[in-house]
Amino acid sequence: MKTRRVAIFGGTGFVGRHLSARLIDCGVEVRVLTRNAQQHRDLKVLPGLTLIEGDPYDAGDRARLVEGCDAVINLVGILNEHGAMTFRKAHVELPKVILETCQKQGIGRLLHMSALNADANKASSLYLRSKGEGENLVHTYARDVAVTSFRPSVIFGPEDSFTNRFAGLLRRVPLAFPLACPDARLAPVWVGDVSLAFIQALDDRCSYGQRIDLCGPKDYTLREIVAFIASTIGVRRAVIGLPDWAARLQARIMEWLPGKPFTLDNYRSLQVPSVCPPGAERCPNSMEALVPTWLGDRHHEIRLQKLRAMARRP
Repeated sequence: MKTRRVAIFGGTGFVGRHLSARLIDCGVEVRVLTRNAQQHRDLKVLPGLTLIEGDPYDAGDRARLVEGCDAVINLVGILNEHGAMTFRKAHVELPKVILETCQKQGIGRLLHMSALNADANKASSLYLRSKGEGENLVHTYARDVAVTSFRPSVIFGPEDSFTNRFAGLLRRVPLAFPLACPDARLAPVWVGDVSLAFIQALDDRCSYGQRIDLCGPKDYTLREIVAFIASTIGVRRAVIGLPDWAARLQARIMEWLPGKPFTLDNYRSLQVPSVCPPGAERCPNSMEALVPTWLGDRHHEIRLQKLRAMARRP
C-alpha cells in the first residue's frame, strides 16, 4: 500500500471505527475529525490515529484535518433528518466542500460512501435521492481528484444499529412482533468486508471513477432477518407482517418518537430491493456466520445469569 496517511470524515461512526482499525493494521496513519474529541477519546487507544477537533463544515478545520494526507475518505451519512442536519446538508453539501478541500490542498484521492439504490432522480426516498445527488457531484466535478464511491446494502457488525436494534426490540416485545415492510429485500454486508473494499481501492487505479456496489453473499426478506435474529438471541416471537397501510401508519407515528426508530422516508427506502443484480460479485461473509458472535454470546451470558440466580433460590 502506497498510501501512508488518510483523513476520514465520519470516522467516529460505526463503519469509521472499523475502517480506522483496519487501516492502522495496514500501517496507515489515520486522522479523524470530530466535533467533540473528549466524547470519542476511546479512539485514542488506536496507535496511529489522531483525533482532530473541528467542524466538517468549516473550511479551516477541513484544511487542518487533511494537511499532509495522501487520501480522504468520506463516510458521513444520516438515516433521518434532525433539526438543521438535513439529508441535503449531510449528503450533498458536505461531499461538495470535501471535494473542494481535496482540490485546494492538492489531495488526489477521495473515497466516498454512498448507498445501494442511490439515485438523484428516481430514488424512492429523500435519503436515497440525496445520496445519489452527492455521489453524482463528487464524480462529475472530480477533475484532478480520483474518486471511487461505494454503494452498500445495509451494513451489519458489532455495535451496528441494525441487528442490535432488532434484537433489543425483540427482547422487549412479548409474543408477537409487528413488522413493517416484511417482504423488503436486503443483502446485508459485513462491516469488515466494507472496510476491506475501501482499503483495496485506495491505491487501485482500476477503481478510479468507479461506483462499486457492495452486497453480502445472500439476499433475505426483512421477515427472514428478524426471524433469524430472534432465533440467535433465543426468543420465540411470531413475526407478524403488517399490511402496507399499517406500515405507513406505523412510520408516521414512530417518526415522532425520540430517536425516530422508523420514519416514512425509511418506509419509502424499503420499497426498492436493496440487493445486487444477478451475477454481481458478492462480499463473502454471511449473517449466519457472524451475527451469533455478538448477539449469541450476549444471550448465552444472560442465560447463565438466570441459571445462577435460580441456583441461589431456596
